[in-house]
Amino acid sequence: MMTNKWVPFLFLALCFLAQSTKSLNLTCNPDDLIALEGFTESLDSKIDSWFKNSSDCCTWEGLICESKRVVSINLARKRLFGKLSKSLAGLSHLKSLNLSHNYFPGPIPLQLFNLQSLEVLDLSSNDVSGNLPVELNLPSLKYLDLSQNSLDGTIDNATFCRIAKGLQVLDLSQNYFSGKIPAAIGNCSLLEHLSLGSNFLVGNIPEDLFVLRRLSQLDIQENRLSGTLSSGFGNLLNIVEFDISVNGFSGILPNAFESLKKLAKFNAGSNRFSGHLPASLTNSPSISSLNLRNNSFSGSIAVNCSAMASLSFLGLGSNLFNGPVPNNLPSCQRLTTLSIGRNNLDSQIPISFKNFKSLSRLSLSNTSLHNLSAALGILQHCKNLTILALTLSFRNEVMITNLTLGFENLRTLVMANSQLTGVVPAWLSGCTKLQLLDLSGNRLSGTIPEWFDKLTSLFYLDLSNNSLSGGIPKGLTKLPSLINRDFVLEESSEEFTFFSIRSDQSGPRLQYNQIMSFPPSLSLSHNMLNGPIWPEFGNLKKLQVLDLKNNNLSGSIPSTLSRMSSLETMDLSSNNLSGNVPSELTNLSFLSNFNVSFNHLTGRIPSGGQLDTFPDSSFKGNRGLCRSLSSTPCVVESPQDLGGDAGESAGGEGEDFVGLPFGFGVVTGFFIAVTFCFASGWVFPKTKARKRREINWNLT
Repeated sequence: MMTNKWVPFLFLALCFLAQSTKSLNLTCNPDDLIALEGFTESLDSKIDSWFKNSSDCCTWEGLICESKRVVSINLARKRLFGKLSKSLAGLSHLKSLNLSHNYFPGPIPLQLFNLQSLEVLDLSSNDVSGNLPVELNLPSLKYLDLSQNSLDGTIDNATFCRIAKGLQVLDLSQNYFSGKIPAAIGNCSLLEHLSLGSNFLVGNIPEDLFVLRRLSQLDIQENRLSGTLSSGFGNLLNIVEFDISVNGFSGILPNAFESLKKLAKFNAGSNRFSGHLPASLTNSPSISSLNLRNNSFSGSIAVNCSAMASLSFLGLGSNLFNGPVPNNLPSCQRLTTLSIGRNNLDSQIPISFKNFKSLSRLSLSNTSLHNLSAALGILQHCKNLTILALTLSFRNEVMITNLTLGFENLRTLVMANSQLTGVVPAWLSGCTKLQLLDLSGNRLSGTIPEWFDKLTSLFYLDLSNNSLSGGIPKGLTKLPSLINRDFVLEESSEEFTFFSIRSDQSGPRLQYNQIMSFPPSLSLSHNMLNGPIWPEFGNLKKLQVLDLKNNNLSGSIPSTLSRMSSLETMDLSSNNLSGNVPSELTNLSFLSNFNVSFNHLTGRIPSGGQLDTFPDSSFKGNRGLCRSLSSTPCVVESPQDLGGDAGESAGGEGEDFVGLPFGFGVVTGFFIAVTFCFASGWVFPKTKARKRREINWNLT
């Protein structure tokens, strides 16, 4: 039996053993811990799990250790914000640093470009700014992504691979870099992915770049590059994706595609190329996506479908092609998207299109095609057709009303600005999957049908600029998609661009590449509609745009419109509306465009909310409408006394017709917007996409 005298010694031994065990378990190197502490001190946000339960950094979220040293940090999309600390350079064994999709405005510490073991550096989508060093002292670097930031300066003399000889991925896209593409990139012999798109680079593609035999993806779109395209690109034997769109390249497209056996995607859209399409391109067996829209290519559209067995997307819109629509296109058995609008095509749609089984998206807008009745009769046999754009085609023809037409899978139909006559066709009631319908800019007459509420997925309806009459059907107040919007939107290809131009030429021009980008809208403006605005419109909680201007609508503005909680635009101008502006409209928190001018409204304009932010022009032309600048009540004259031109002041002393404490309104609107942004997380920057934006239905 152990005597009591040994108890103290045993206790001390156990304490020593526990301390030794604790030391063995502490795997975080002290130097690494200091570096990480410096990083967190530079943050204005917190990483909650760090330092909380343990001082052992190797157990912290996003960190990986090897041999007691931090080798990897992955804190992407953690809503971090603050400054990038140079203390990270103290992690001498760091191999991978991923801080993408956070918010670190300001320069990248130069010390980070001296980490000798670093293989992966991803600081994309952080709004970092400043210049890059001419030389990267990163001998182990394989992957560098600094895209979607605010970096600037020239990169002409950058020598990315003099030291970083193993670089495989270089992404500097969506910044503000200027100058030329550095010829020294040709020394990056292991480079597989090069993305310099969406910058301000000038000049041509250096010939040195075409020696990169391992290169599989080259993206230099949306710059200011110019000159002719060298046939040297034919040496990129492993190239899979090649994007030179939205630049200033000109001349003939070289016939150098035959050697590119792996090329799947080629985009040279929005340049100044001319001439005929090279035979090696139109006979390529590997290409699945070919986008040459918005150039000056000419001649007939000659695509060898027998050879192009992989072709699924063909975008040749906005060129100078002429002749008929090729009747062999249905033999491209994988072709799902065909965009050949805005060319000099002058025939009918070939009857062979009845067998176009793969076709899902078709744009024939802005052509000289004729015989709409035959065209729709043929295209209804394309059972997989989901998007059909015929804007500015079949001009001055009669809208076909054949009840037997069937487009059961159609999601989007655009037949705008063609001056079509007739009525809104009844066969549309059978298009039960329709999500977007635009028949604006025609000469359709008659009434708006009652059956629109049968189109349970319809969220965008534009019947503006026609000659429609009668009342607004109550069915439009029952559209399920504008009440709940719990359906899946049809997605279009990124290269299949939707355009929409308002016939009144007002407002900004926007471009949409995805159907889901369109705001839920009801546009019935510039017709001859009469009767009331139904109170039931308040049920459309998902509606963002309500445009009823330039009609003959009468009655009061329903207070229930305040229940359209998502509404951003309400235009009721140039009608015969009477009564007050409902005070409940101050509850529309997202309202950014509001117009009730040129009606017969009376009384005080409600104050508060977004209504305080709108200028006088939103209310003018209502002789009985006023906004008080003091507590003095508005003095509204009797109808017999309301003389003179519309828009004269009806207020008394201390009042002003639509006089507006505008500064207070702007502050109110700004406070609401900022509050919402913080509540929803929008304070963090989203992916920048400096794409050209335009609202114009000339689909190409």
